[in-house]
Formats: sequence, structure tokens, C-alpha cells
Amino acid sequence: MPAYMIVTAKIADRDAFIQGYGAKAAALVEKFGGRYVLRAPGAELLEGDFGDGASMVISEWPDKAAVHAFWNSPEYQEAKKLREDIADCQVLVIEAPSLGEAYA
Repeated sequence: MPAYMIVTAKIADRDAFIQGYGAKAAALVEKFGGRYVLRAPGAELLEGDFGDGASMVISEWPDKAAVHAFWNSPEYQEAKKLREDIADCQVLVIEAPSLGEAYA
């Protein structure tokens, strides 16, 4: 079953984030079998205490194992260092039917 990684990121230096971490992470997402479904700034918080004005990223993966292979890879651990001190992130992963399919 496909898995989705959902990231909410409060970014202090957007240019540095995109040019450093964003570029490296995008290459690794593709390498590990993921694809971006959504990448956009300006989330509006309707409830809760995290994410108003944040950027949202949703990526689709073949399964949770692919997400974990990406997340735990030495390459991604190095890329994550590029967002230290410039972004506060919340990252979730969930399995669900492909976007277009619905639960019965």
C-alpha cells in the first residue's frame, strides 16, 4: 500500500532552505522512489498550535519501507543537517490507498 510523508515546516531562511536542504532532499526523494504530491508555503492553521504560515510538503512512496529507507539513509542524515537552525519541522508518515482511490 502506498505511504505518504507529510511535512509541516516553519522556515526562517527560505532561500537557504530551498537552495541547500530542498535541493538535496528532492534528489534523494526521487532516488528512493518517492514523488512530490504537494510543495507549497503559506499554510493556514485552523486548529492546533503548529503550522500557521508554514510550508507543507506531501510526498507519495511505494510503501512505508521506502519512506524508512529514505529517512534512515546516511545521505538523508547529511541532508537534514542543512536545515538545522533554519527550519522547525514536523514529519508524519501514513499508509493509505493511492490518491484517487477511496476507502470502502
